[in-house]
Amino acid sequence: MRILSGIQPSGSLHLGNYFGMMKKMIDYQEQGELFCFIANYHAMTSVSDGKALATGTLEAAANFLALGMDPERSTFWVQSDVPEVQELAWFLSNFTPMGLLERCHSYKDKIAKGIAANHGLFAYPVLMSADILLFNSDKVPVGKDQKQHVEVTRDIAIKVNNEYGEIFTVPEPDIDDDVATVPGLDGQKMSKSYGNTIDLFQDEKNLRKQIMRIVTDPTPVEDPKDPDNCNVFQIYRLFLDKQQQEALRQRYLAGGLGYGEVKQELFETVRDYFTPFTERRNALLEDKDTLRKTLEMGAQKARYAASKVMRKVRKKSGIAY
Repeated sequence: MRILSGIQPSGSLHLGNYFGMMKKMIDYQEQGELFCFIANYHAMTSVSDGKALATGTLEAAANFLALGMDPERSTFWVQSDVPEVQELAWFLSNFTPMGLLERCHSYKDKIAKGIAANHGLFAYPVLMSADILLFNSDKVPVGKDQKQHVEVTRDIAIKVNNEYGEIFTVPEPDIDDDVATVPGLDGQKMSKSYGNTIDLFQDEKNLRKQIMRIVTDPTPVEDPKDPDNCNVFQIYRLFLDKQQQEALRQRYLAGGLGYGEVKQELFETVRDYFTPFTERRNALLEDKDTLRKTLEMGAQKARYAASKVMRKVRKKSGIAY
C-alpha cells in the first residue's frame, strides 16, 4: 500500500498540523510505503515573500524529521524538486471540467474571507491531484476540509483512465474522525488564518499564554461541566489514551474542577511532549547542508517513482513521439 500526503511550509506548525496529518503520516512508516513532501508550490497561494518561503521550506523539513520522519524508510522531498508534478498538472488540467473546480468549497471559503481570486488558488485541486496521481497513491491521509480535493482527484483519474486505459491508481481519502478537525482556541478549526493555534515549537511563556486563551464557558468551579462541549477537553484528549480520557471526563462531570486547573495541566502536557522534538529540530536547523542533502536524496527517490508514471502519460497522450 502506498500512502501519500504533504504539508505547506507557510508559517509555524501547530497542534492541528501535528495531530491532523503529521503524526499519522509518521506512524504510517510502519504500515506501508510512505511518500511525504513539503508542498512549497501550494504555499505560493498564500506566501509571496521568496525569502520567507525558502526559510519556511527548510523549517518544515526539519520539523518533520524531528518529529520522527525517517528518510531511509520513506520518500521525503520538497515538491519543487520534482518538476514532473507541474508537467502532470498541465496534463490533468485538460481533463478537469471548470464546474468541478467551481464547486470546490475551499476556494469559495477563501474568496469569502477576502483572499484575492487568482488562477493558482482556483487550480489548487489540479496540482494536488498531480501530487497524488504522480506516485500512484493508494491512500491519502487528509483532514475533513481536504476530502473534497481527494474526490476531485478521483474524478480526474477515472476520466483519464477511461480515455487512455489504466494509467492512474484511483486513491482513497483516509480521515480519522477523532482528529479530522482539531479545535482551536475558540472552538473553530485550528488554523493559522484564524489566529487560534497552539504552536509546537515555542518557548514556555508563549505556549502557556496561548493555552490560557482557550475559550471556556462561565460554569462555576463547583458545578459539573460538559467535556464534550469544552475546547480544553477536546484538545487535551489528543494526548490521552482511552483510559486517561475517561478519567478526565469523570473529573469534569463530578464538579469542583476549574478550567484554569485543566489548562495548567494541558500546558505541562504539551510542553513535556514536545521538548525532545524541539531539541532535535534545533540541531537539524543548525546543520542546513546536511538537511538539504537529505531532501536531495528524497527528491531522487521521488523522481524515479514519478518517471514511471510520466512515461505512461507521455506515451498514451502522444507527448512522446
